[in-house]
Amino acid sequence: MSRNSNLYEAVGGEETFRRLVDTFYAGVATDPPLRALYPEQDLEPAAERLRLFLIQYWGGPDTYQQERGHPRLRMRHAPFAIGVAQRDAWLRHMKAALDSLELPPTYHDTLWQYLSGAADALRNTPG
Repeated sequence: MSRNSNLYEAVGGEETFRRLVDTFYAGVATDPPLRALYPEQDLEPAAERLRLFLIQYWGGPDTYQQERGHPRLRMRHAPFAIGVAQRDAWLRHMKAALDSLELPPTYHDTLWQYLSGAADALRNTPG
């Protein structure tokens, strides 16, 4: 499935992405090494940014761009040391969140392929 075929609507729109991100951040909150990458006491602003980004990326409203401009993911993540351990922890929690949605395999696999590729692309330290 290509991004242009509007996966956003196909998987249930905002509610599905809200559940994905909320479940993901519930895992982040209980993972001290990963939680250390999030400087804000309250994880909700980070959750809202991820939710809006994913919604826009997959064909929903462009609220992320309106509020924050171009995503510039590598630049926005550059201040944080993201190595293999951080990437793997992020992916572990994201996989659990994605699996909890019980999406049809085509949609699950499309999302997972993107999320795992993005996580790897954001690594900025060798370890």
